[in-house]
Amino acid sequence: MDAAVSFSAESLTTFAPAKLNLFLHVIGRRPDGYHLLQTVFVLLDVGDTLNFLPRDDGVIRRASDLPGVSEADDLVVRAARLLKREADPAARSAGRAATLGVNISVEKRVPVGGGLGGGSSDAAVTLLALNHCWNLGFSRERLQSMGADLGADVPFFIFGRNAFAEGVGEQLRPVQLPQWWYLVLTPPVQVSTSTVFAHPELTRDTLPLKMLDFSANGLADTRNDLQPVVLKTFPAVFRCFEALQAVSQKSIFGTRMTGSGACVFAAFELERNARDAFQRLPPEYKGFVAQGLLRHPFG
Repeated sequence: MDAAVSFSAESLTTFAPAKLNLFLHVIGRRPDGYHLLQTVFVLLDVGDTLNFLPRDDGVIRRASDLPGVSEADDLVVRAARLLKREADPAARSAGRAATLGVNISVEKRVPVGGGLGGGSSDAAVTLLALNHCWNLGFSRERLQSMGADLGADVPFFIFGRNAFAEGVGEQLRPVQLPQWWYLVLTPPVQVSTSTVFAHPELTRDTLPLKMLDFSANGLADTRNDLQPVVLKTFPAVFRCFEALQAVSQKSIFGTRMTGSGACVFAAFELERNARDAFQRLPPEYKGFVAQGLLRHPFG
């Protein structure tokens, strides 16, 4: 993992960790169409790196390119503009409304559309970092509320700890997890979350777990309810899943998909077992080995 957070006289550089969903149950649907979920999020020591260079002219600018994503649609830019709007009333009263600007550079390592939360993590770090750079003093809870407007996973990354999540992902409680090692495969496809949730074969009636019923040892009794739909719809994900399953005999609870895909993973108690499984895969399968984190690098 890169240095978690580093400051210079002019800029702030920080690491934005990826995540896995160790399971994901769809337990219902709200009247507004949003799905009710239960999941456990775990932070990984693999992620993107963001640099923030504050400027005093009120301009928010993306200083790095993200192929296929316009600046207006980039979650990092949207997060910065959202925070600026929230800060403007106080900033105006202090006479600094026109000064809140920043150049943001992102070094991407987390694949887009893989279920690893890369864009959400980048957005969360943007809120956390600019809250610091702009001296706003917003609470983490207030930032989580803002983050929910950007994406369902953003509040988790601001929460900053491995978590049991409910609702649409915004109801978070910390969980203690071992620092397992994860072998993650990254299929060469992007999966649309909205398409998966709209699929007619998706089950939405899994019986809810109680928080007291959850333990790391009980993960074998959980699953990802989105997985069957994605494996049936995306042959590349299915091939990665089958290949990983074939080499992961020493995994803790088998092979799973994270989020709405496309990435699949297996968890191991020992690093050497994860790396041995990776080495036994045919070379066409791409991925990485990562360790779980206990806390978000940004405090």
